[in-house]
Amino acid sequence: MNATELAKNLSRVLDSLATQGDAIVIERNQRQVALLLPGPGQMNAVEAMGDLYQTLPERAAKTWENDARSGDWKGETLEDGVRDAWLS
Repeated sequence: MNATELAKNLSRVLDSLATQGDAIVIERNQRQVALLLPGPGQMNAVEAMGDLYQTLPERAAKTWENDARSGDWKGETLEDGVRDAWLS
C-alpha cells in the first residue's frame, strides 16, 4: 500500500489491521518506508492464566497446594477449600 492510499483510507486500514491481524507494508516511491503491525490481542484473566498449570513441573505440582497452604502469610495460613475472592 502506498502512503497516499494509507492517508485516504486510514480508518479502514486500522480496522482491517485490528480485525485481520495482517501486517501492512507502506511504500513511498516504490520503497518500503514503514510496516504496520497489529497490537497485542486482549485476553481476559481465564484466557491469560488458563494454561498456567501446564508450566508447573509434575513433581512440583504434586506438593504445590500443600506447600502454599503451609506458607506464612502475615502470620496466617491459608484456609482449606476454594473461596470467592470477590466476597468480603
